[in-house]
Amino acid sequence: MNIEHGLLSATVFALLGALTFGVTFWLADRITPFNLWNEIVKEKNMALAVLMGSVAISLGMIVASAIRG
Repeated sequence: MNIEHGLLSATVFALLGALTFGVTFWLADRITPFNLWNEIVKEKNMALAVLMGSVAISLGMIVASAIRG
């Protein structure tokens, strides 16, 4: 594998991972009866922030395992 192919693959997977994370966060925001951003930032809901951080880490692990194959 040459470096251009590796760079292209990394870029594609990074974009797909960011898109997947964005869609997941948007979907979670739509499913919950409250606005996630307001709860985390304005209301300082630490439990919700930890939960969404866990979701982000889990999603990153799934994308990383998909890249590895």
